[in-house]
Amino acid sequence: MSAQSAPGADRLQDAPADAPADVETEPATEEGFEPLLLLASASAGRRATLERAGIAFTAHPVDLDEEGVLAAARAEGELSTADAVLLLARAKAEAALAASDGGYVVLGCDSMLELDGEDLGKPHTPERAIERWRSLRGRTATLHSGHWLLDDRDAEDGGTGATLGATASCEVTFAALDDDEIEAYVATGEPLGVAGAFTIDGLGGPYITSVHGDPHAVVGLSLPLLRELLREIDVPIDVLRRPEAAGA
Repeated sequence: MSAQSAPGADRLQDAPADAPADVETEPATEEGFEPLLLLASASAGRRATLERAGIAFTAHPVDLDEEGVLAAARAEGELSTADAVLLLARAKAEAALAASDGGYVVLGCDSMLELDGEDLGKPHTPERAIERWRSLRGRTATLHSGHWLLDDRDAEDGGTGATLGATASCEVTFAALDDDEIEAYVATGEPLGVAGAFTIDGLGGPYITSVHGDPHAVVGLSLPLLRELLREIDVPIDVLRRPEAAGA
């Protein structure tokens, strides 16, 4: 497989990937139409972003040992947050492709919040989510969303065999929540399974006061960056639109 890369992706071009497990395929368009794009994510926010843009896709979530992948990479040298999400995005894309029938353009994504040089992924527990929000309230942090694209199309269909990626980042400013507000939000359970312990398109929306940069990066899938990556493999983003969204 030949390699291409988008700006910011070169250092992770040979990053390791983990094996897929318990993969579940979920078509996101009408019967009889086979989407070209395979999304290696279970994120409702990423799916909704593609759906609102009229893009047809198949969702193929993967069960990845993220800590293991990052630990292996860090054993070889320092890893920035922007590079960490790119590494995980690539690992997810490769795992989804390995579990599929092939022939797709595969998109892997991963997001982390960076505060004071520390990576803030999913808190998983209420205690960690509360602690995280006490650190975030009234402050600005950087949200990094890594994107990795694999072109597994057949050569006769224009496939390039390319593997490329880049990271979209934006600055997120959080409201100065009091302890009661933090505990009430964490009690909803929403912050436990999302990067940075917040959403902007869900229950966490009232607690985000501003976003500077690519707004799509906050939900973990940058449409402008996806368009740029697709152009590298000569796939206009309009080709991915559902037939009804494309006016067919």
